[in-house]
Amino acid sequence: MGQFTFIPTEVKDVFIIEAKRFGDERGYFWETFNEADFEKAGLKLHFVQANESRSTKGVLRGLHFQKQHPQGKLVRVTKGKVFDVAVDLRASSETFGKWVGVELSEENKRQFYIPEGFAHGFYVLSDIAEFVYQVTDLYHPEDEGGLYWNDPEIGIKWPLLEDVETKLSPKDLVHPRLSDLEWRFQ
Repeated sequence: MGQFTFIPTEVKDVFIIEAKRFGDERGYFWETFNEADFEKAGLKLHFVQANESRSTKGVLRGLHFQKQHPQGKLVRVTKGKVFDVAVDLRASSETFGKWVGVELSEENKRQFYIPEGFAHGFYVLSDIAEFVYQVTDLYHPEDEGGLYWNDPEIGIKWPLLEDVETKLSPKDLVHPRLSDLEWRFQ
């Protein structure tokens, strides 16, 4: 598919994306998105916002979603390394409640596509991580939803670092578990 390889995951509609890079002693160039190539892979995406965050080792952000304004996300790391996770919250999906995770880093240059209807989060494995994401709907703070990051029913195998405190925001510490979640995507 042009410059991209779309690797399906065990959770339906979630893809790891690898792109061809062109480089020499001066540096490199690579496309991170090409609408035509993505459409050929069945991903018709229209991005309306791009975001960047910077976090330190041990920070865990998530698991987040928007209820009425779900966001599809194309994510990547430009500096450092994270473990990125998507959890299927689509009630009609055969993979409802299942998760998939992938290591994203400045070295592997992988991207991760998380469609609408998923909770999303990541854990920082390096001293610093700069995380970039394009989204298919605008951020609506009043529409935020969350899922408890360490819900045993979901069973995410976070690669938590020994001797490093896991740092979460106060709101991420109190999100409901899947069985208590009042929100489901259709």
